[in-house]
Amino acid sequence: QVQLVESGGGLVQPGGSLRLSCAASGSIFSIYTMGWYRQAPGKQRELVVVITSGGSTNYADSVKGRFTISRDNAKNTVYLQMNSLKPEDTAVYYCNRVPSTNYWGKGTLVTVSS
Repeated sequence: QVQLVESGGGLVQPGGSLRLSCAASGSIFSIYTMGWYRQAPGKQRELVVVITSGGSTNYADSVKGRFTISRDNAKNTVYLQMNSLKPEDTAVYYCNRVPSTNYWGKGTLVTVSS
């Protein structure tokens, strides 16, 4: 059973930065494509960025140029560097495989507000 633990969220002003981490356990992490998802209040969860086992990345238009995903397979960890944050980035952020599994972590809340 996969366990995913997200961390690094918080309250930040518009234009600020945060770095999220996702620690995975219980599976062969390095072979999977991983992604960061987010769910804003009153909206469905959406996939915003993907990283393959080989390190190729793909970003939703809404975060392209501002977010950067990376992974450390030795640590079974995926990171999300978020810069130039906007109020519309406010959401609970989750990591999971792509396509996602049924095993979701608790997520980490990012609030962008002045």
